[in-house]
Amino acid sequence: MGALVYSETKPRQWGIAYHKSQSPGRKAFTLGHEFGHYILHRDLIESDKQYDGGVYCDEESILQRDGKGIEKEADEFAATLLMPFHDFRRQLPANERPDFQRLSALAKRYGVSLTAAILRWLEYTETRAMMIVSNEGYALWARSSDSALKSGRFIRTKETVFELPAAASAKRRFFTEETKAGLVQPAEAWGFPEGLLEMCIRSERYDQEITLLHFEGSAPILFREETDLEDTYDRFVNNGQAPVMPLRQHRGFGSRR
Repeated sequence: MGALVYSETKPRQWGIAYHKSQSPGRKAFTLGHEFGHYILHRDLIESDKQYDGGVYCDEESILQRDGKGIEKEADEFAATLLMPFHDFRRQLPANERPDFQRLSALAKRYGVSLTAAILRWLEYTETRAMMIVSNEGYALWARSSDSALKSGRFIRTKETVFELPAAASAKRRFFTEETKAGLVQPAEAWGFPEGLLEMCIRSERYDQEITLLHFEGSAPILFREETDLEDTYDRFVNNGQAPVMPLRQHRGFGSRR
């Protein structure tokens, strides 16, 4: 999806490459991700032989925000740059269960994709929620909030095939304003112990569906202690690493206990 490359001659000239076919929101996050590599990792990229002329980042690293090492750090940098936590949490408090309309408004506010906005919200929400990106009835990847994950509400998509349940809107290819707003599904629909609110929309541009699941009830209070969320930039500075200079509710559903 993107790359940070440098010239063969010194002094190095650096540039960012990305696919023109990306939507403006995806392009913004790709640029933020590669800019993060430039700010945080350019000395490493230039000196380490494993990076031949630059660093090349795939969809898993950028779109799914599932990279490791420097890819994870670049993701965190981009998310912090484009969607500052202090403002994001002010717009969408941690105990609220948003619908696609609310999340789309946030995506527009920060100039990012809907997927990026949902992933940012899942990082801090106190509710139990899960996003599933699918195609033709099969999950491509999924992400759960901490509270959902630690209460066992997740699906496995790595090195395995997860077929969506027959009752899922994405499986039935049933995309209406009603499914976008949310359908209350019984426990047996998705095979979880409790009922849930299922929201689903389809992107014709990317030939994918996004399903958002809001689980009934709350996670056990013991699952997590409240911690301050630290931006990547702050963490690097606090650890003594100075960055180099840059280049030129379906309403009424569920309750919080």
